Amino acid sequence: MADVQLTQVHKAYNDVQVLRDINLQVRDGEFMVFVGPSGCGKSTLLRMIAGLEDITGGTLAIGGRVVNDVPPAERGIAMVFQSYALYPHMNLFDNMAFGLKLAKLPKAEIDQAVQQAAKILHIDHLLDRKPKALSGGQRQRVAIGRAIVRKPEVFLFDEPLSNLDAALRVKMRYEFAKLHEELKTTMIYVTHDQVEAMTLADRIVVLSAGRIEQVGTPIELYEQPDNLFVAGFIGSPRMNFLPATLLRGDANGAEVKLANGETVHCAVDAARGRPGSTVTLGARPEHFTLDARENRIDTRVTFVEALGSSTQAYCDYPGLAEPLTCQLDGRSPVRTRDTLALGLPADWCYLFDDQGRAFPRLARPAQAKAA
Repeated sequence: MADVQLTQVHKAYNDVQVLRDINLQVRDGEFMVFVGPSGCGKSTLLRMIAGLEDITGGTLAIGGRVVNDVPPAERGIAMVFQSYALYPHMNLFDNMAFGLKLAKLPKAEIDQAVQQAAKILHIDHLLDRKPKALSGGQRQRVAIGRAIVRKPEVFLFDEPLSNLDAALRVKMRYEFAKLHEELKTTMIYVTHDQVEAMTLADRIVVLSAGRIEQVGTPIELYEQPDNLFVAGFIGSPRMNFLPATLLRGDANGAEVKLANGETVHCAVDAARGRPGSTVTLGARPEHFTLDARENRIDTRVTFVEALGSSTQAYCDYPGLAEPLTCQLDGRSPVRTRDTLALGLPADWCYLFDDQGRAFPRLARPAQAKAA
C-alpha cells in the first residue's frame, strides 16, 4: 500500500489551464473519491496520477517516491476504466491472466493470483466463460479482477459504474465498499454521481473548473460546506437557495429577511457579516417540517411526488427561478395547490455571503456533546 501526494500540481493544454494548484494527500489505505460536474478535471487528475497524462507543473509522489517522469507500468498502480476493455475471444481466466503472462510469471503463480481474485469478486465459477456470456456487472468484476491480480499499491477507478443500470449500480457500490474492506489498499475513484461519492468515500474531493473546492468526509461536506458550489452539489435532493438580506449577525447567530419579507434566524457564526448585505439562505429539502413554530415560511404546492418512504413537494416561492423543494414524511397529506406553512429549524439553516462563502454553522447540542 502507499499514499499519494500532489503538491502544486497543474495541467495545461497550450494556453488552456485545465487544473490549477492541486494540493492533496491521499492517505495510505484510504478510499478517496473525486467528484464534480462534467469537465471539472477529475478524470484528467486521475490520468495524471496514472501516468497517462503529463504533469505541466508540480510534484506527484506515490509511496514517497516522486513519479512525475515514471512510466505508468512502473508506478505501482492499476486502473479500471469506464469501458471494460475485455478481450472478447478470451475466457475470463485468460482475460485476468493476460498481463501476468506478458510479465512471464510462473504458471502456478498466475493460477493462484487469478483464482484468489476471482474468489474475492465471486466470479470463480465463471472463469471458463467469455465476456459475451456475462452481465454488465460481471464484466466489470472481471476488469477489476484484472487489476487485482497485479497487486498494485494504488487502485484507480474512472467512473466504473456509469455503464450499468440503476439497480446494478446500487449493488456494485456495495461490492466496491466490501472490496476495499477486504484488500485495504489505497483506492482513488472518480464519479460525477454524488450519491456514489457519499456512499463509498472515506473522504471526498469536490472539484469545479479545475480547482479543488473542498476536501472532507461525506458528513463534513454535508453539514459544513465551504461554499455555495459544494452545498449545492452534495446532497440529494439538492439544497434550496433563497436570496435574502442580512439584518444582523454576530458570533451567536444571524437574522435574515427573505424576498417576501419573512425573517429567518440562522444558527451560524456571522460575525464577519455586514448588516444590509446580500446573502443566500440554504435549506436542505429534508430539513423542512410541517411544524412552523420556528422560522415560518409560507408557500404554495405546485407538484407532489409520492415516493412511498417520502413525499417530495415542489412549491412556489418569490425570487426563485426553480421550485422550492421540501421532502416530507411519506404519509404526509400534502396535495397540489395546498398552502403550506413550513418550519425550518435554525440549527439546519445554511448561510452564504455575497461571495458565496459559507458562514460556519454553530454546533448543534448533539455535535457539541460529541466534540
